[in-house]
Amino acid sequence: MLLLKYFPNRLLTSLGLLASVAGTARADWPEFRGPSAQGVVNVQLPTSWSSEQNVAWRRELPGEGWSSPVVSGNRIYLTAAIPQDSAGYRLALLVVNADTGELLSDVKLFEQSPDAPRIHTKNSHASSTPVIDGQVIYVHFGHQGTACCRLDGSVVWENSELSYQPVHGNGGSPVVTEKSLIFSRDGRLISQVTALNKANGNLLWQSERGIEVQNRFSFCTPLLIEHADRQQLVIPGSGIVQSLDPATGDELWRVLYSGYSVVPRPIYHSGLVFVSTGYDRAKLLAIDPSGQGDVTESHVLWTCDSTVPNTPSLVGWQSFVVMLSDKGIASCLHAKTGELAWKIRLGGDFSASPILADNRLYAISEAGVCTVIDLTAGQAEVVSRNDLGERTLASPAIIENDLLIRTANALYRISQ
Repeated sequence: MLLLKYFPNRLLTSLGLLASVAGTARADWPEFRGPSAQGVVNVQLPTSWSSEQNVAWRRELPGEGWSSPVVSGNRIYLTAAIPQDSAGYRLALLVVNADTGELLSDVKLFEQSPDAPRIHTKNSHASSTPVIDGQVIYVHFGHQGTACCRLDGSVVWENSELSYQPVHGNGGSPVVTEKSLIFSRDGRLISQVTALNKANGNLLWQSERGIEVQNRFSFCTPLLIEHADRQQLVIPGSGIVQSLDPATGDELWRVLYSGYSVVPRPIYHSGLVFVSTGYDRAKLLAIDPSGQGDVTESHVLWTCDSTVPNTPSLVGWQSFVVMLSDKGIASCLHAKTGELAWKIRLGGDFSASPILADNRLYAISEAGVCTVIDLTAGQAEVVSRNDLGERTLASPAIIENDLLIRTANALYRISQ
């Protein structure tokens, strides 16, 4: 059944807004992992807080969700899956006042039936982070549907036509280009990358992974990079990482590996692409993105199989890459060689991707403890450990010089 919905009386206005996006500044924190898409910013953040100290406000949120906050001006946006009396969920976009924490809007986008596929205990039905592009925001619920809204929450278009059978639910977030909205669709029986026309939600192209693996499902967010004057869409999946032409979906290069249920977003640092291969035991691959075709044997410069994360994404710092394993081991490797610079144990379990701000690494455990680590001296010096006492799987965001931390029940604005 076709469930692509248009809002014609709103679409013309939105198209005019979209036409001017090229000249519009991006949002303060527009997507998963921020304006760099890689969790690195040059701002000074608070280094000490608790559930009561240095908290500008705490807002209880309706429903459930592990999507990260995104920010435009004095508005914060998140998604939530709100339980209904029918035992299903209302899938919604939440709009929060950044100054006060007031919940301004709760915009219903889709309904999830009670018999929807089960999810992993560490997942939610609202785990994909929205993307802000000029005056609109794109909201993705994986196999449940995708929507475009204005920043006031009014709906421009909805598309729930691209349903598929997931494993453990949804997870990967979309990426926006000049003309398209692109996301992965790696489920039980499907393994492909999909692009929608961002102006109306129509299908632009689909690219099949073209590889047979036992477990097709993965949850990775694509990364757009510019290398040697060529734009590339880097998108890992089960058994493969591909670079695609974002305009057409044509494959530029591929690297094959053993791995599935890939979660960490790749990073591009020191001229290389860094990819975690997922379960069962993750490897870190350092890939030269200048190749063509299958470059598994020729363009993987080095690999690492020690304390590589299955879930948190990496960060690049100076000539290094820093990673945080799911079991709380932070390590730093030379980007060009893979040589270990340092390694420390933080303690706890980790799902959220870290942030690097002003040479300090912010790593939030699943128990809500954020360890702040100073990297300035070329080693890891623990500055503080800050406990909110609430379960935390969502990656943090930044607004001005403050931290936004989403817990199981609430959103915090942490201010010095």
